[in-house]
Amino acid sequence: MTTRLLLAAVTAGTLVAASACGSGFDDNSKTQQSSGPASIQIMIASSGDAETKSVQDAAAAWAKSSGNTATVTPAQDIVQQLGQALAGNTPPDVFYVDAARFADYASVGALEPYAQDMGGAFLPALNQSFTDGGKLYCVPKDVSTLALEINTDLWKKAGLTDADYPTTWDQLTAVAQKLKMPGVTPLAIGDTRDRIGAFLVQAGGWWVSKDGKQPTADTPQNEQALAYVQSLLKNGLAKYPKALDAGWAGEAFGKGKAAMTIEGNWIKGALTSDFPNLKYVVKELPAGPAGKGTLSFTQCWGIAAKSQHKQQAVSFVQAATTAEQQAAFTKAFGVMPSRTDAQSAYQQQYPEDAPFVAGAQYAQGPVNAPKMDSVLADLDAQLQGLQTGNPKAILQRFDKNAKTALGG
Repeated sequence: MTTRLLLAAVTAGTLVAASACGSGFDDNSKTQQSSGPASIQIMIASSGDAETKSVQDAAAAWAKSSGNTATVTPAQDIVQQLGQALAGNTPPDVFYVDAARFADYASVGALEPYAQDMGGAFLPALNQSFTDGGKLYCVPKDVSTLALEINTDLWKKAGLTDADYPTTWDQLTAVAQKLKMPGVTPLAIGDTRDRIGAFLVQAGGWWVSKDGKQPTADTPQNEQALAYVQSLLKNGLAKYPKALDAGWAGEAFGKGKAAMTIEGNWIKGALTSDFPNLKYVVKELPAGPAGKGTLSFTQCWGIAAKSQHKQQAVSFVQAATTAEQQAAFTKAFGVMPSRTDAQSAYQQQYPEDAPFVAGAQYAQGPVNAPKMDSVLADLDAQLQGLQTGNPKAILQRFDKNAKTALGG
């Protein structure tokens, strides 16, 4: 995480510096466009061989049907490689853009806002993660959301039944108290904003305003959320992975050190691979004072503002985001579709994923603001000390740092 954030900060700085020096990211009028057959470059941040092959197959099918050619490059570190390519005016035509990085690229004019007439086919909550100044820049390629995973053997051992699955904070506390037993922590939760932030949404708050221009952390709603998480930590009802000698919460859950955890649908593959005998169920995250809330993690198909093949790039993105192609990606490497018309078919095929699918309808995306890397890194450091920290002080510190970054 630290290395990723440092690289992201360097990349963001490179992009901003290049823009300030007149790189002309947003000067699209000088970019000569090709109208005939083209050779487009596609850069992806691949999760592994299955994803790489799946995207390569999709690109080959598009190329064959369109008369173009396409080369797919799985980046070793897409943040660093893409940042260097953009700053050097040699960007790939199409590339993955993580929602957490979108604002940095959009703010310096590196992205072509091609998607304004395409957004109706995709989940609105996901579109918001790739919208700036009222423009939808790029369409979401897939989505993951957080849910509550429960070890059913430990659940039964604690005398709990299906009727006890928690749907509110109070119920979560109640079952956690019953699940506390020697060698077992009731809940394992990641120690960063990417997990704890879900409680803010459930309380009706968030770190920044919807347009990403103002910090909004220091509110009663957010303080209530952090105070609740702190109460779980202080009472031994929840622990961070390090306290459970685990690299991430899913590992602690898989080893039986935690009866519950809060993770995304990526946990399925990890548990199947590393803990194939574990029995568990997945439920939507319990609602807070403001209702249901979860977090989404998504990427879009970005197109470079400097691409000489924008027409062909858009054509590829359209082919890569049909309901049929998203279903193929789902089968190949386990992501959930981002298209609205693909949700019901996915849920029918993977009924155990219903809580993840439901969460995609109301999920909150990551902080959507540029130049926030160091601020967010500091926030995570503060959250890691939440058990003994001051929730209001943490929120005030974030607002102060974010105001400086956003106003600078």
